[in-house]
Amino acid sequence: MTALISTGAWVPERVVSNAEAVAETGGPSEWITRKTGVVERRWADAGTTTADAAVAAGRQAIERAGIQPEQLGLVVLATSTPDRSQPPTATAVQAALGATGAAALDVNGVCTGFLFALATARGMLATGDAGRYALVIGADIYSRILDRTDHRTVVLFGDGAGAAVIGPARDSGRGSILATQLRSHGHLGHLIHREHGDAFRMDGGGVRDFVVSEVPLAVKGFLADQGVDGRQVRHLVAHQANGVMLDALVPSLELAEDVTVHRTIDRYGNTASASVPITLDHALRQDAITDGELVLLLAFGGGMATGAALMRR
Repeated sequence: MTALISTGAWVPERVVSNAEAVAETGGPSEWITRKTGVVERRWADAGTTTADAAVAAGRQAIERAGIQPEQLGLVVLATSTPDRSQPPTATAVQAALGATGAAALDVNGVCTGFLFALATARGMLATGDAGRYALVIGADIYSRILDRTDHRTVVLFGDGAGAAVIGPARDSGRGSILATQLRSHGHLGHLIHREHGDAFRMDGGGVRDFVVSEVPLAVKGFLADQGVDGRQVRHLVAHQANGVMLDALVPSLELAEDVTVHRTIDRYGNTASASVPITLDHALRQDAITDGELVLLLAFGGGMATGAALMRR
C-alpha cells in the first residue's frame, strides 16, 4: 500500500490585500471577501521562479519524511505556469534538491494538477518503475499570467507550492492512499484557458455550472466504487477555488454531517495546483486530522477536469 508520508508548503512573503489586488481594475474591493472568501493572497517577487517555489516545498516534505533526496525515484511537478516550455521545470527541481537518479516530469492538470500528479506517481510506484519514494509537487505562480485589469480573475489567485512524499505505508498503514480517480471533460476546455502570450482567461459562470453539476456526481461515484459511504468521510481537503462556491458545494457531496472542510482560501487565495497540498499541509501541521479518519482530497479546474483521492490518516 502506498502512503502519503509527509507534506511541505511554501508561499511568498509578500501579502497582497484586496485593495491592492484591484488597484488596476478601477473597481471597489469591498465585495471580494463576500463573494469569494478571499481576504488576502501572496504574490511572488520578480526573481522567484516556479522551480524555486517547488524546491522550497519539496525540501520541507523530504526533510519531514526522514529520507535523503537520493532515495527518491521520481519527481512529479504539477504546474500550469512552467518556467519554460522545455526542459520540464521538474528537472530543475530535481537538480536543485539533489535527487540524483530520479526521473522528473511535469504534469499540467491546471487546478486539478496535484491530483493528476499524485495518481501518476502512485501508479509508477506500484509497478516498481519509480523505486520506493516519489516526490509530488503542485506549484504555480499565477500572478505572472493574470490580466491585472480583469477584476474577475485578479482577485482570486495567489502564488504558492505544496508537496508530498509518497512511498511504502508506515505505522500500520497510516497515511495510506486508498484510491484515486481522474476525469477530463475536454469539450469544456474553453471555460479556462490561456493562449500563447495571452493572459489567463476564465468563464466564471461556466466554471461554477461545471462544479455544481459534475463534481458531486464524480465524488459519489468514486466513493461508491470504493464501497465507502460518504458519511464515513470526516475531512474534506478541496481545491480552494472560491470560498463561497465551496460552501455551496459541500452539502451536495453528502459526506459526514460534521465533516471538517479545511480552508486556506482566506489567506492564500486560489493557488491553482498548489491549493490542495498547501491546504493538506496546513491541516496536518495543525494536527487537525485524527489517526484513522478518512480524508477526501478533491480538485476541479481547467480541462475541464476533476480529481479525487481517498486516504486514511
